[in-house]
Amino acid sequence: MCRGMSSDETRQRERRWQTARWPRTIRGPEGDVVIESRIPFPFGRVALCVLAISLVITPGLAADDSKDAWAALVKGGHVALIRHGNAPPGYGGDPPGFKIDDCKTQRNLDELGREQARALGEAFRRRGVRVDRILSSPWCRCLETARLMAVGPVETSWALVPDTAPSVPVRLPELKAMVSAWRGPGALVLVTHALTVRALLGFLPTQGETVVLKPGSGSSAGAQLVGLIAAPE
Repeated sequence: MCRGMSSDETRQRERRWQTARWPRTIRGPEGDVVIESRIPFPFGRVALCVLAISLVITPGLAADDSKDAWAALVKGGHVALIRHGNAPPGYGGDPPGFKIDDCKTQRNLDELGREQARALGEAFRRRGVRVDRILSSPWCRCLETARLMAVGPVETSWALVPDTAPSVPVRLPELKAMVSAWRGPGALVLVTHALTVRALLGFLPTQGETVVLKPGSGSSAGAQLVGLIAAPE
């Protein structure tokens, strides 16, 4: 259990920070991709408590493979699969009785999530990423993310919504076909949910994280994993 600290002890330890390294191995269609996230935390007797909490709740950790991912998007002909921005509590789906046509009944972006979306769109423009098409899940947190990116007119697609019966997928084959068929010349941007990404690639991205894919029919996912871009901080 994390004990309380006096104000003097707190001030002293706020001056002393270390960085924890958190490697993640992503099993992609063409083999494993290892990325390393860095989490700043105070060392000392409370270090383990802070680190444990950070691993659970910290979104958008910096990934070392973002350079290849950005280069692929700038080159064109690739797919950016983006999990919507921060939407508290970050897990568990939507409240009971939510309605797809009523944003007030859903889990929505908070101000951090909106800033992440704006910053990601600005990063696309600053790096010269050409977006030829942007599609979003019809859920409000995805639509708001896509619209705040401001990289093009937003279309909706139910292929970006997780299947209600994963054992008999209906939307996943449509998503695979959409991804594998993309040839550009610019990027295809898809704003979606964590469970959609897991069904396609086998892992859960953090909120606001971008997964970059190279389309092709040579894998079960219809694409090769290029790399990940962390959510803007």
